[in-house]
Amino acid sequence: MLKKSSKKKGGASPRQLAKALARFIEEKKGEDIIVFDLRGISPITDYFVIASGLSDIHIKTIANYLLEHHQPDHIEGMEAATWVLLDFIDVIVHLFQKETREFYGLERLWGDAPRVNF
Repeated sequence: MLKKSSKKKGGASPRQLAKALARFIEEKKGEDIIVFDLRGISPITDYFVIASGLSDIHIKTIANYLLEHHQPDHIEGMEAATWVLLDFIDVIVHLFQKETREFYGLERLWGDAPRVNF
């Protein structure tokens, strides 16, 4: 299965986008932000950005702030906001409440992937 590419002519590379999204999350006080480089590991996407928020309101605030800067191809979970997924095709952002993040353990699943400093 081939994924669509979100890179637009003259636009940021997927790596640049992942780093920019992580910095925007940091600006809104997102916690425990990790950027995983999944190139060559997953056919789904090139990068995961994973972060925690303190509450559903905090997660929605972070998600809406990201939407002010970049428009994803798909959004899931905004209603309950325990896990919000923003799919930018080459970059997927996961915003979790702490308990939900611990339960699903994406870091355990993708922990062998290289991390990207932002």
